[in-house]
Amino acid sequence: MSRLGWIAGPLTMLCFASVTFISASLLRNCYNSPDPEFGPNTNASFLDAVQRILGKMNGRICGVVVVINFIKVGIVYTITAAISIRAILKSNCYHNQGHEASCDYKTSTYMLLFGVIQILVSQIPEFRNMKWLSAVAAIMSFTYSLIGSGLGLAKIIENGEVKGSIGGVPTSTAAEKIWLVSQALGDIAFAFPFSLYFLEIQDTLKSPPSEKATMKKASISAVCITTFFYLCCGGFGYAAFGNSTPGNLLTGFGFYEPYWLIDFANACIVLHLVGGYQIFSQTLFGTVERRLARQFPGSGIVHDNYSFKLPAMPALRLNVLRICFRTTYVICITAIAMIFPYFNEVVGVAGAINFWPIVVYFPVEMYIMQKNIESWTPKAVILRTYSIMCLVVIVFAFIGSVKALISARFR
Repeated sequence: MSRLGWIAGPLTMLCFASVTFISASLLRNCYNSPDPEFGPNTNASFLDAVQRILGKMNGRICGVVVVINFIKVGIVYTITAAISIRAILKSNCYHNQGHEASCDYKTSTYMLLFGVIQILVSQIPEFRNMKWLSAVAAIMSFTYSLIGSGLGLAKIIENGEVKGSIGGVPTSTAAEKIWLVSQALGDIAFAFPFSLYFLEIQDTLKSPPSEKATMKKASISAVCITTFFYLCCGGFGYAAFGNSTPGNLLTGFGFYEPYWLIDFANACIVLHLVGGYQIFSQTLFGTVERRLARQFPGSGIVHDNYSFKLPAMPALRLNVLRICFRTTYVICITAIAMIFPYFNEVVGVAGAINFWPIVVYFPVEMYIMQKNIESWTPKAVILRTYSIMCLVVIVFAFIGSVKALISARFR
């Protein structure tokens, strides 16, 4: 918001929200195939839909894009969790020793701690399917979003003015401003990853009413609620701090008090990210492990399970493949996060890297195929022009975000 200013900031968020809603509208027609109304096939995931509707080659490309998405989310979650843990310690330090104290804590230590927790949690079978996990994630998200927005509003009241400007953060040259705008687009793109999980959610619904009708209402609610919170957090934060707005409201120490509330909000973030990391990662774990199980049907390393019992704990079923693969994966994600521990820059790259294929390209192409829309008809031209325009914006965001990440790494 601070990079774009009071006009472009909210409008850009609304534009990305609109693109996400369009994507959801197109994907509703891709749950059943080849007929979007009567099937007979149902597509339980985004990747299944691409493979069945657009063919194996597009399916392979989509598979790579999906894997990249899981990896980038793991990296961002590791960085964010470490920053939030550090913020809790700094908040208590500032409260006890004063706001001018040199409360310096290295994020690498907390990334390692978060990685160790993920290695342990990743061994829990079907962790992502635990019903309470979604409820906890939703509660944590609402809690820290409300706290961040509330603290921003309180700061505005304390200041007695609304800070910020129409043009956003000023720069010495037009080129610097262009780079800041491109980075902001990447950051906002990261906030709208809804499309990849739309069909998985739709597959859990029961009819009547039809899954398509239910998802129409759900997608409208989801996009509106998340966009509202983004606008509140971004708007109140920018109004409170203006051009000095921190990249992360709850960890950038625009707020020092009440320290216990900031601690609680950051604890909610960490708890949310511990579960969220596994929701994404275990999808990848399951896919790889099922493929290896089919490829090596007689392998004891792949198939043999060993029960492990701790006092007052349910028995764990471990196997060599799961221990080695999942541990290696978490170690690699943690190592990348430690090499690039730059929150806003990494979020920008992560947001731009596969937003277009997941949110725009594949939904548009699947919709055209499902509805048998012929090339060069007005509807096909409009849809593909929309796709190309979104591609141009995302390429611009990606280039700017990569430049910012490289600059941060070597400065």
